[in-house]
Amino acid sequence: MRGLGAMLAAFAALLLSFGAASADDYPTKPITMIVPFPPGGGNDTLARLVANKLSLALGQQVIVDNRGGANGVIAIRAAKSAAPDGYTLVFVNSSNTSITPALNPNVGYDAHKDFAPIGMLASAGIGIITHPSFPATSVAELIAFAKAKPGTLSIGTSAPGSGSHLATELFKARAGIDVTLVPYKGTAALTNDVLGGHVPVVFGVVAPALGSVRAGMLRLLAVTGTARIATLPDVPTVAESGLPGFEAVLRYGLLAPAGTPQPIVERLNRELRALVGNDEVKTRIAQEAGIPLTSSPEEYAAEIVREDALWQPLIRKLNLKVE
Repeated sequence: MRGLGAMLAAFAALLLSFGAASADDYPTKPITMIVPFPPGGGNDTLARLVANKLSLALGQQVIVDNRGGANGVIAIRAAKSAAPDGYTLVFVNSSNTSITPALNPNVGYDAHKDFAPIGMLASAGIGIITHPSFPATSVAELIAFAKAKPGTLSIGTSAPGSGSHLATELFKARAGIDVTLVPYKGTAALTNDVLGGHVPVVFGVVAPALGSVRAGMLRLLAVTGTARIATLPDVPTVAESGLPGFEAVLRYGLLAPAGTPQPIVERLNRELRALVGNDEVKTRIAQEAGIPLTSSPEEYAAEIVREDALWQPLIRKLNLKVE
């Protein structure tokens, strides 16, 4: 038995040495970054920025693999099933890690158990955007308007279960207002309808509306993030505008399949931190109305837990489900 024990110990040590060697040599071939969004949007822009900078830092190409559809479920499941060797990563935001799993009981993955967090890249809030003809020019005035005319104000949002939709539901609950939510299939249609005055107020992604806001064609009352955005520093946060502590933010980051060797996770985290400090990256994130973020893998894991605690009770209370 002692001989068998010694053999098993030697075999385990050999496996560990192979793991260490592979981590030291990493990467020796191209890396695939799965992106659960279609090409061309703001999410894809940030993902490709990360892929390009990581390619330069790691000396191997990082290939973007767009797998849109099903609220990202198809992409996340594919990433979950990949070999945990550092050669498959997945670019995600809070919708993928916390919101969709709460909305869909058959999502088929657990962000805590099935993935190893690498680190965060950026955060992006939602904008409260109005047509210039709408009488309210601040969040306080918007709330007062809604309370004076319960059930009559329509607010446009992106599709049910999206960050935009849930930010609106959270605002509605915290402000204690009775409004009608009008869901749109995409950001383009949402922005076009508020531009045309077909809906007076929308909660939407800020970047597509920036040009119209600067031209005076739209009004940005506030952003739902924890800080003002660099491109529009005069626009307050909702928390500054009468709802202290309010926050509805999508945080972007990188995950790897669970079991990815810790030295590889740490290497990727170092490179991700470094690229977030790059001036070009900061500028591009600002152009998407985002705020640069860095974190350790452990801090990212804790952030996912915190976001679960924010979104899941709201989703249960509203009895929201998206298959």
